[in-house]
Order: sequence, then structure tokens, then C-alpha cells
Amino acid sequence: MTTVISDSTVLFNRSLRHILRSPDTIITTAVTPIAMLLLFVYVFGGAIDVGAGSYVNYLLPGILLITVASGIAYTAFRLFTDVSTGLFERFQSMPIARSALLWGHVLTSVVANLVSLALVIGVALLMGFRTSAGIGAWLAIIGLLVLFTLALTWLAVIPGLTAKSVDGVSGFSYPLIFLPFISSAFVPTAGMPGPVRWFAEHQPVTSIVNTLRNLFEQQPVGNDGWIAVAWCVGILVVAYALAMRTYRSKLA
Repeated sequence: MTTVISDSTVLFNRSLRHILRSPDTIITTAVTPIAMLLLFVYVFGGAIDVGAGSYVNYLLPGILLITVASGIAYTAFRLFTDVSTGLFERFQSMPIARSALLWGHVLTSVVANLVSLALVIGVALLMGFRTSAGIGAWLAIIGLLVLFTLALTWLAVIPGLTAKSVDGVSGFSYPLIFLPFISSAFVPTAGMPGPVRWFAEHQPVTSIVNTLRNLFEQQPVGNDGWIAVAWCVGILVVAYALAMRTYRSKLA
């Protein structure tokens, strides 16, 4: 375990230096969510009824999830680059923990996505977003977003290891980016047609968005909180198991 932690830290620093040398990656990750935030608030917001409160407050939790979904595409791409350029095989020949390469990319993804999330929240504050969340609520928000990021990042590891082209490795994130559109992220689910409403209310994004929204408003999260955590943990466990299985098969 000490070796895994030590080697993962070294490879995490390596990946982080790559990010710092090209900060446009983080900026690009945040551009799409920020553009969507501006579009929906200033173009569509006046026509969408979300009850009391501003639309930017209602919208931000869903935009944060889209930010993470956009960011993990770069994680998959960086891992794909290591595999396709032969660096993967080079690390195999070195006396390092086998899982350290994956953990280095995963931890870098968490840090990079937290920076992108901070940029999006900063823009939202300039647009009028306000929250009554206390320290405890903010810690819960950060914890849930980190858990969500870990779950999606381990999911991104799979195409990063198996994709045959750049288009293949980047295309997997599109469904994740568009999933919030069929949820409570942009509009209340009550106005949706029956089958669409059922799907929206029972998919993971809705419970996560509702939990974040209630935390920002300092309101009780109710059952949505446990459901959101259960979805994130479930996806994380399954994605981690599949990623490690794929990794071991590649090592064989």
C-alpha cells in the first residue's frame, strides 16, 4: 500500500504538471458549461417557470454536473495518449505499482475538475447566484461533487484504455453531458410527459441535482441525499471494478 501511494503521488505530480503547462485544458472544460449557463439564464430563463427564486440558482447544480462530465473526457484522452504512445508499456517495465498509473490520472482529474467547478461557480456568482449554505453544507456539496467526479473518472478510464482512436475516446462523454437534459437540472420534472418524467425522476442526475440544490438553499435534502450518494457509490464501485479488470487484461 505504501508503494502504491508513493508511486501514485509521483505519477499524479507528473499529470498535474502537464495540466499546469497547458491550463487551456481547464479553461476549455469550463467554457461549454459557462456558455450553457449564460444561454439558459439570459435566453431561456425568462420563459421557464421554476417557482420562487432565481433561475440561475435553480440551474447551477445541473451545470456543475455537466462541468464534471466535460472534464473527464480529457482524463480519458490523457490516458489514451499514454497507451497509444507506448508510455504504458514503458511503465510496465519499471518497478512501480501497476495501479499507480491509473490513480495518477484519476487524482489529476479530481483536482482539475475542482478548479473548473470553481470557475463555473465564480461566473454564476457574477450572474446573481446566491446561496445560504453554511460551512457544513458546503463541505457536503464538495464531498458529493468529488464522489461524482471519482465515479465518472473511473468510468472514463475504460475508454481511455480500450479506445482505438481519439474520436472514440472523446465521444463516450457525450451521453453523460446530455443526460442532465432529461432530469430536473433545467426544468421541473412535473411538466414532462409520463414516460419521460418517470425516467427523469429515477435516473441518478435528478437525485444528485436535487441534493445539491437543497444544500445550496440550506434545506433538508430528504431521501434524495441518500439516493444521490448510493448512485455515486454504486457507479464508482462498478466503474472501478470494470476499469481494473480492463487494466489487468491489458497487462496480460
